[in-house]
Amino acid sequence: MKKSTFKLLAGSLILAMSFTSCSSDDVKEEPVVTDPTTEEPVKEEPVKDRWITVSGAKMQDAPGDGNGGTMVYAVTSTNAKDPNFVIDVYEKGMPVQSNRTARLQSSVDGNTLFNITYTGSNGGEFMTYKVNGEGNFVQSGTTVNISQYAGTSPRWTKLFDGDKTGVAVNITAPKVIVENEVYKHTRGTATVLALDLQNILIANYKQYEIPLTPEEEAQGHHLFRLDAPTLNKAGNKLIIGAWMRKTDPATGENQSSFDRLGAKSIVVDYPALTNPKVITSTVGFGDTSGYRSFNSFVGDDGNIYQATQRDTKNGSSILRINQDNEYDNSYIVNLDAALGVKGSYIDAWRYAGKGIAYAVYTHEAANNQGFLARIDLNAKTVQRVEGIEYDANLDFGQYQGFVVDGNDFYVAVTPVGKAGNIYVIDITTGAVKKGAQLANKPGNHYIGVF
Repeated sequence: MKKSTFKLLAGSLILAMSFTSCSSDDVKEEPVVTDPTTEEPVKEEPVKDRWITVSGAKMQDAPGDGNGGTMVYAVTSTNAKDPNFVIDVYEKGMPVQSNRTARLQSSVDGNTLFNITYTGSNGGEFMTYKVNGEGNFVQSGTTVNISQYAGTSPRWTKLFDGDKTGVAVNITAPKVIVENEVYKHTRGTATVLALDLQNILIANYKQYEIPLTPEEEAQGHHLFRLDAPTLNKAGNKLIIGAWMRKTDPATGENQSSFDRLGAKSIVVDYPALTNPKVITSTVGFGDTSGYRSFNSFVGDDGNIYQATQRDTKNGSSILRINQDNEYDNSYIVNLDAALGVKGSYIDAWRYAGKGIAYAVYTHEAANNQGFLARIDLNAKTVQRVEGIEYDANLDFGQYQGFVVDGNDFYVAVTPVGKAGNIYVIDITTGAVKKGAQLANKPGNHYIGVF
């Protein structure tokens, strides 16, 4: 009896402390609940309603080109899940700084947007936005322009390091080098630049040429673009995706059609950004640069999973880079084979956790129509997600952002010029629920949630 009384008193004391110690800035917590069996206080986590920012790309010249600028609008996760709630980013949202389509990233908690202006007179300018809900985004007073190092159209991603660092990459227009009237190689100068996201400044950068093997270079193969840098589990290497091209050694001109080498990535020391090394897959082909979004992720098993694009023979695949920072040539998940299609192409994808990922993709017979797939990286299975309202005008070509919040996976689905919805998927079960309505305008489409 005394033991039971002591527990009740202890529970009352904890309850009292929880009220007296909180300030107006604290997250409101529910009162302490006592377990009826043990009479011990049961700690409950605070309920937080995350901001979900939707972004929309405006038409410039042609429907779906997305080059007319980018609008953003933020709602609570509760509203994002409500199929009766209507979001109109084009009427009520705010434009973010960008001459064309902005390349946005968000903090893990959804309270901050990060942006690097893409092209134009202020291309390469990095800034942050504080998310206050609806169309209220407050731009940081400080900006930093990285264009002198990485050009006015840098590709970049935020590292999964607690929102501390972003890495921008670029490669100058490759130059054809001929010696004694004999073709030698084609190369550009690569830049790898680390951004301090908290203090809005350049933390480090390095520039260098990145050669391929002498045999590959003699055939005209070269790095055309870098993108989608990812920090490995050990935190000591960056894996950077590569887009390959080929020069015709006989003419010095770009060769539009060629047999692709195995998929390649660049590995550099981190945080030094030195010692670039090219690694090559022998089972996967195509490019590993993605387009406007993350293209590789560290899985729960500590390995990096990476998508391929522009493989005209085999379609898109998911490859694995082990913790030794080399391709695992025993692992591949090919979408063509798994889905029974030809010419699959992953526009964007996101690791959701527990070995599960989601990808927006198209394929040859779909005539650019987009679909959503659920990928089990452990079982090596791919399934088209049902419960989504698919449409012939659904185009994910510029898609950028997904949100993973606990066990919820958020994706924005709007055909070009038509209304659509946010969809919320249970990561564990795969169950799909239709969320908030996304109002649209002719020629426009939504390109992400953050």
